[in-house]
Amino acid sequence: MTAETVLTNARIVLPDEIVEGSLLLRDGLIAAVEPGAARTGEDMGGDYIIPGLVELHTDHLEGHYAPRPKVRWNPIAAVLAHDAQVATAGITTVLDALRVGMDEDADLKSDDVRKLADAIEDSVRQDRLRADHFIHLRCEVSAPDCLEAFANFETDDRVKLASLMDHAPGQRQFVNLETYAYYYQRKLKLTDRDFQKFCEKRMAESARNSGPNRVFISAACRERGIVLASHDDATAGHVDEAIEQGVRVAEFPTTEEAAKASKAAGLGVLMGAPNVMRGASHSGNVSARTLAADGLLDILSSDYIPFSLIQSAFFLGDVVESITLPQAVAMVSKNPAEAVGLTDRGIIEPGRRADLVRVRVDDHVPVVRTVWRQGRRVA
Repeated sequence: MTAETVLTNARIVLPDEIVEGSLLLRDGLIAAVEPGAARTGEDMGGDYIIPGLVELHTDHLEGHYAPRPKVRWNPIAAVLAHDAQVATAGITTVLDALRVGMDEDADLKSDDVRKLADAIEDSVRQDRLRADHFIHLRCEVSAPDCLEAFANFETDDRVKLASLMDHAPGQRQFVNLETYAYYYQRKLKLTDRDFQKFCEKRMAESARNSGPNRVFISAACRERGIVLASHDDATAGHVDEAIEQGVRVAEFPTTEEAAKASKAAGLGVLMGAPNVMRGASHSGNVSARTLAADGLLDILSSDYIPFSLIQSAFFLGDVVESITLPQAVAMVSKNPAEAVGLTDRGIIEPGRRADLVRVRVDDHVPVVRTVWRQGRRVA
């Protein structure tokens, strides 16, 4: 039997415009967009209908699994809690970021990460989840066990994205050692002398491991069709290296120089939605608002606050004169979907998946009222 739903009296955000009218959903797909059509159906009350959000890099899942030091939650329950939060934030497709490569200060171990991946994949098979879940491997290429941990995912077909990252001090995200000290010296409660030794060890590991690990992982991802992302590029040289390795997404460039070079090379420039909302990077690096205003921003990620994704889309459409609401919405739907090859979603048009979000804006804050995935209400 054909399953049909009609959403009427809506402001529908299309790729290039906003139209008032109705949407016809049939068998999980968008069947028709009808501007101005007076139809019998579910009355949206003039609310916005936007495509379901596509999240490429969220570090949010690990916090549900390890909510306190040495505490481990049931991995399936952790996945379900995470899934509920992202879905009610309007995210219908999410790439759950899992860390590959651990340092001695990491609370999680590689077997914990594998348990989370198994819980995601089992929950997909059992149809437990509201959003569509894939995996993003955050490869800490400076870590001694990076390749061993990467091997734990060599047969996973839900891995869509892998980022090459190096958080050693003195470069990329942590050019400023004061910022690095604020993070790690305080976190690990190190004396100045011990912190100096800690930094020297991290820099030595980076010098020894990063180059070979980048080459191995980039080659493996090209062979498997996994999209590659660079991470925290700061210089044109970093971008040149990323291009040579086959990178397609530039995650969180830390300078305008790197963002310009990435954009010029055709990479999708991704920044954090919390950076947009705060007006600054928490690490003191380039502002995502600045990149947006300069035409250097393509994709937004919720990073560590799921709701920030939809919040930033409506915010940018309001505060950056050169960005319309449809353009801002594309940064959280169409652009990230296309970046990882998910061409069946991300736009409201006939034939695409009926992944949709009903949004009302109150006091400049978007309120998610209803979420559909493949035409089925999930929130």
